[in-house]
Amino acid sequence: MNDNTTPQQPKNPLHGVTLERMLTDLVAYYGWPALGEAVNIRCFHVDPSIASSLKFLRRTPWARQQVESLYLFVLREVARRARAERG
Repeated sequence: MNDNTTPQQPKNPLHGVTLERMLTDLVAYYGWPALGEAVNIRCFHVDPSIASSLKFLRRTPWARQQVESLYLFVLREVARRARAERG
């Protein structure tokens, strides 16, 4: 083990990614309306904002899990498209 207090997680794609970063990337990728359809939670439909969504997601484990799963899907999709374009 190294001198850092947190263990290394080289195979975990979420390691080091904040919830705010995930949410910001998902909003940039989908936009609020489509994100609200992908993860059906009220804070994505009614007056959505990063701040209000973060507040909800930080205290609602099932919703955070859905956002994390969607983020992982988007990462895989973006990587797949990049590989396809390279040929």
